[in-house]
Amino acid sequence: MDVTIWSKPDCSFCVRAKYEFDKRGIKYTEKIIGFNGINKEDLLSVAPNARSVPQIFIDGELIGGYNELMKSGKLDS
Repeated sequence: MDVTIWSKPDCSFCVRAKYEFDKRGIKYTEKIIGFNGINKEDLLSVAPNARSVPQIFIDGELIGGYNELMKSGKLDS
């Protein structure tokens, strides 16, 4: 499973999403907006309709935020 999480440091839903992957031992790449030259425009280039974080991609597919992740069933497999 290839997971990328776009996040911000002060985002409680980002923390929750990462916790769900961590407790299942699923590795992910985190792209933190505002660090290492990553900005909101970078996020919008891959998720044009993103209005919040986290934005979670699994195997290249945009899942959405924390609530969409939990409803998706992707963590059950």
